[in-house]
Amino acid sequence: MKRQTPTIIGTSAPLIAALDHISRLASIDRPALIVGERGTGKELAAERLHYLSPRWDQTLTKVNCGAITETLLESELFGHEAGAFTGANKQHAGRFELTDGGTLFLDELATMSTRLQEKLLRVIEYGEFERVGGQRTLHVDVRIVAATNADLPALADRGVFRWDLLDRLSFDVVHLPPLRDRELDLQELAQHFSVRMCTELGWSYFPGFTPAAIACLQGHHWPGNIRELKNVVERSLFRAQNPEDPIHDIIIDPFHDNAAGRVIPVDSSAQLGDGHDTARDITHGFTRDKNRDTHHGKTYDNESASSKVARSGNRGWPISLKSRLQEEERRWLAAALEESGQRQNDAASLLGLSYHQMRALVRKHQLHTRPRRREQ
Repeated sequence: MKRQTPTIIGTSAPLIAALDHISRLASIDRPALIVGERGTGKELAAERLHYLSPRWDQTLTKVNCGAITETLLESELFGHEAGAFTGANKQHAGRFELTDGGTLFLDELATMSTRLQEKLLRVIEYGEFERVGGQRTLHVDVRIVAATNADLPALADRGVFRWDLLDRLSFDVVHLPPLRDRELDLQELAQHFSVRMCTELGWSYFPGFTPAAIACLQGHHWPGNIRELKNVVERSLFRAQNPEDPIHDIIIDPFHDNAAGRVIPVDSSAQLGDGHDTARDITHGFTRDKNRDTHHGKTYDNESASSKVARSGNRGWPISLKSRLQEEERRWLAAALEESGQRQNDAASLLGLSYHQMRALVRKHQLHTRPRRREQ
């Protein structure tokens, strides 16, 4: 039975273009190069390419070239004969032999030495090589899929990477977009990692993110891309105090103390802002200014009671921050339900939530989405 093609989450235009490129490239039995920043999912893309290719039922082997020293990498890829070097007590079959007929994924290709690059070029061109310490030529049929976050043409100009190898590897190049260019996918990915983490933590359901938390996620640059997002989401859930409350604190930097590590924008327009007084809110169709929210022509009061008190100069300390946040959350839920005609599924879409998250929040705040029988 054919193994299921790896799922890559997202529907943004840059990602769809990359996935379409992979699908078309999979059917052509040529070397392929996958480039992208760290954490963009290059290994997952290589898996997808393999399982969509005619070699789907053959071996897929993965080698991280940056994690192995040159001597060991040569033996790992090409194998060695007994006595080839100290400690080589018996013959060892390399990854090329073990992957005959399948796909060999070489990650962090730019770290490979020029000497090994020459041997790799020979395998790509002629399908032949010798084990370390051996003289018998071996023949294999292996498709090479390589990945890197380095600028290989620049390295080739400097003489660090072989131009002839780059020419052979780059029959076609798949560019994976960074997370900052996949704005539409961010919340879906965060939801995916959150649900998985809830299972690990033993939570019965994922309570969702507060609007401030989502604004924080959207405002971060994500230099570590999807891998960084996964760590941030899982860390934030782990540190949450109450598994029934929506996640408010987003812990971007765990090396600071709790207060410094939390990145919670007070005003989402400042986090998402473009330098104007009005910014797009996290919910679909809403625009925000200082004192009101407008959604498809309808205006809602955006200045909470706490804001009015603060503006008047009488803050009335102390306050219950948790209660105030819950009031704000309930207000947004009620506004979305009113806008959607009390349809929870449509209201969830307006707030960027899943249907199950919306149901949980409706129960939490004891909101009624349809008239009770005694009121009919």
